[in-house]
Amino acid sequence: MERKKGFIRIGTILAVIASFWFLQRLFMPKYMGKVIDGALIAEYYQETTKHDVIFIGDCEVYENFSPITLWETYGITSYIRGSAQQLIWQSYYLLEETLHYEKPDVVVFNVLAMQYNEPQKEAYNRMTLDGMNWSLSKLKSIQASMLEDEAFLEYLFPLLRYHSRWNDLTKEDWKYIWKKDKISHNGYYMRVDVKPSTGAPPAKKLANYEFGSRAYQYLDKIRLLCEKNNIALILVKAPSIYPHWYLEWEVQIENYAKKYGLTYLNFLELSEETGVDLQVDTYDGGLHLNLSGAEKLSVYFGKILAEKFHIADHRGEAEYEKAWKEKVLFYYDKKQEQLLAWEKEQTESASTVDDP
Repeated sequence: MERKKGFIRIGTILAVIASFWFLQRLFMPKYMGKVIDGALIAEYYQETTKHDVIFIGDCEVYENFSPITLWETYGITSYIRGSAQQLIWQSYYLLEETLHYEKPDVVVFNVLAMQYNEPQKEAYNRMTLDGMNWSLSKLKSIQASMLEDEAFLEYLFPLLRYHSRWNDLTKEDWKYIWKKDKISHNGYYMRVDVKPSTGAPPAKKLANYEFGSRAYQYLDKIRLLCEKNNIALILVKAPSIYPHWYLEWEVQIENYAKKYGLTYLNFLELSEETGVDLQVDTYDGGLHLNLSGAEKLSVYFGKILAEKFHIADHRGEAEYEKAWKEKVLFYYDKKQEQLLAWEKEQTESASTVDDP
């Protein structure tokens, strides 16, 4: 009798745990609709081969560099561990976690995140943190990122945060409860549409142009972690014209790079060399590059990686050829799919204008 009661208790506990786990998967945002940025971080764990180059940072990396282009042109293997408004401490802990899986030759960090010295918004925190596998790095990143009104327990058990979504559940929540569609190309978010730049709005004056002590602390931590693991660190500023990149910020990064012997590339100043034209190579007026822009930038940057940093060409190596063949096919399938949708949209728009 006691044994039977014991089995019932165990069964009840397991049923409660299973129900909690199921509801948590159901209620958590899936990021498979209009806002897909939150799905990027988790896709890294599906990788089967190593990468010579790891990008870390915000949308200025995951929308402006194409790992497929780096592979096709130079045989360079790369992955972008990017997420929306990724804060510098989040970049650091993502890098720390990544080094438990692999050790690249080069880490590329986009410096726009230096503007933030404090946590910003929970929604952006979630897009980075919820997708990470559980690790000490994730725990430390959560602690560094939380706003005052956030609770650590709600990151540990996301159902406590998302349980109120029951009223907002859609077919998407049920469709992707167990498995999500692949949406990135080694972390790159593809867009083929075109919206020319008409210039950036006037830059706002700031009370203080100095990067904060916390931002510098984590830039030091990224640099020292790379040094410890014999990894070359490259600092970049993507060719996005907004948010504004101030001259005062530029000087600080140039001085930092010079002080520590780092390569720093400001692509805003290299449009002639890269060939990026914000009349045709952006999908949102110059905030981010579209596919043609990302491919141009990647061809230019890949040459630097190959010639200056001597990144190996893995084309012809069976293990990499097999994995990247699938990636390339997926890339061009999505490119064709988006081009057809874009052409259809343009045709329908023109037809609407022509109608009397």
